Amino acid sequence: MLLTLANILSADEVRQFRRHLDAAAWQDGAATAGSVARHVKHNQQLDAQDATGVQLGEHLLRRLGQTPQFISAALPRRIYPPKFNRYAGGGQYGAHVDAAIMQLPGSGQSLRTDLSATLFLTEPEEYEGGELEIEDAYGVQAVKLAAGDMVLYPATSLHRVTPVTAGARVAAFFWIESLVEDDRARTLLYDLDQTVQELTAGLGAQDARVLKLSGIYHNLVRRWAAT
Repeated sequence: MLLTLANILSADEVRQFRRHLDAAAWQDGAATAGSVARHVKHNQQLDAQDATGVQLGEHLLRRLGQTPQFISAALPRRIYPPKFNRYAGGGQYGAHVDAAIMQLPGSGQSLRTDLSATLFLTEPEEYEGGELEIEDAYGVQAVKLAAGDMVLYPATSLHRVTPVTAGARVAAFFWIESLVEDDRARTLLYDLDQTVQELTAGLGAQDARVLKLSGIYHNLVRRWAAT
């Protein structure tokens, strides 16, 4: 499932993020890439220990925790702390697939990357190029969202960022380990949950049909969730 989520950050929050990031100490992004990816990764990135990046990432995680649609779509078990990157002057990231397993910083725990997420922090008209191209069952989907909006997609997808030929593209990115590993099952649960929410709004939470569908949803989560 490829899903766009609008207004994860408000316009005021985006301005605050940009003010801090515009003054940040950007580094060569290739330094954090794997042996294969470093040959196609040409961007800038904040160090994982950068105080600004850590604070902004924590703020973003709080916002995600307050976003029901994100919870419904991702069913998150663990979230890799958000990172921040910048593309300018022809910067790009060639076709690649994200690592399947990542080590959570400072925890000694590992995370299975079920979902990838990119939160855009620059408006589309601020830069040329810079589309996030994601390959799925329907072909290549080009994504270039408004600042504050986010795209969520399977981490198994081949994807790339096209060259930024003018301006600069700034974004946050991170990965999610879901309670439900299978993307098809997770998509069905998301569709069912959204339907339950719509029916609840129209019929009320105590309507017998709503209660039955809600029970089916939770029983499917029990069946498919990793223990």
